[in-house]
Amino acid sequence: MVTQLLDLIGSIPDLPDEPRVVASGNFATPHQLLDEVDGGLDRWRLWLLNAQKGIPDREGMVLETSFVGPGMRKSPRLRYVPSRLSLVPRLFHTVQRPDVVIVHTAPPHKGLLSLGTEVNILPAAIEAVKKRGGILVAQVNPQMPFTYGDALVPAQLFDLLIEVDEPLRTHKASAPDAESMRIGQAVAARVKDGATLQAGIGAVPDAALLGLADRRDLRVWTEMFSDSVLTLEKAGALSHTVPVHTSFVFGSAELYEWLDENPRVRMIRTEFTNDPSRIATFDHMISINTALQVDLFGQANASRIGARIFSGFGGQTDFFVGAMHSKGGQALMGLRSWHPKADVSTIVALVDEPVTSFQMTAVITENGTAELFGHDQQKQAAHLIEHAAHPDVRDELWEDARSLALA
Repeated sequence: MVTQLLDLIGSIPDLPDEPRVVASGNFATPHQLLDEVDGGLDRWRLWLLNAQKGIPDREGMVLETSFVGPGMRKSPRLRYVPSRLSLVPRLFHTVQRPDVVIVHTAPPHKGLLSLGTEVNILPAAIEAVKKRGGILVAQVNPQMPFTYGDALVPAQLFDLLIEVDEPLRTHKASAPDAESMRIGQAVAARVKDGATLQAGIGAVPDAALLGLADRRDLRVWTEMFSDSVLTLEKAGALSHTVPVHTSFVFGSAELYEWLDENPRVRMIRTEFTNDPSRIATFDHMISINTALQVDLFGQANASRIGARIFSGFGGQTDFFVGAMHSKGGQALMGLRSWHPKADVSTIVALVDEPVTSFQMTAVITENGTAELFGHDQQKQAAHLIEHAAHPDVRDELWEDARSLALA
């Protein structure tokens, strides 16, 4: 099978010197097949989202992504491609066409393979590689959940199926600390029964969702979710008539078992889940995200540390825009007022990194809630200083505010 895979790659018309391989990312990465490709190609490009540790990374490779994970973050071979995730599919049809797409699927059923936990940008990559005349390969694993929606791909599209039988990698979120819980409770207090939820990655979004167990008829339209959504399902907080919509999932083995053949969950391609115009159609759309820094102009940096890319735009830019245009919607930024590792305030006078997002409804820290939308810039700055910033830096921030004509 390995020889067959490499022979197929070699048969691609007009194969470039550095073939581009797009693969399932996050916790669905087909590690075994990527290792085989790496052993057979001297030079190649690997494109995947939120790469976890253990992917090939050596001289002769280029690592490409629009959302950096721990498997690429510190690599000198990383080539970060700034893009809203809703627009990544357009890259595959224009400037970053794939030569090979390798996905991790559940076994075929009634002529269909399921992309399982990772749909995301893969349907667009599959369409682009077939149009280009490249090859589509599946690592078929009986331990991958069989999911529905855009996860389903006709088996006849695949050039090669290679069977494996191995557990999926899991993600165990740390229990939220006291500060994250206070922030999460403040966020949750703003959510009504019947709201539609999107939550990003991190302790604060997780804590916010956990604080919604007593709500009812909640809907989920999100880029991703983890075990916190399963907790809401068990608590009876989710709508019984509207499926959970998401683009990818990672979490515990229990979560994967719940996903398997579950019609309650619809896996949707990224350009659909993250389309701001569609997100805006949901009344009371609540987008819950976090950041590394927020400044007195209400600008957030959620992507970079010391000018080095840490992650990327993620879904934050798409969902904040959609939520702000939703009837009764809110774009909420939750973060600690003090970064424990860097030992610095997260509320700053002016972010000195490229801005990830701006113009949100409110910024919430363990100290309180700074209401932003609808207030003039002086009031926004005052609310951030008085209600969100750590007490130890408030005097300094007031001085900065005056120098910036915000006070």
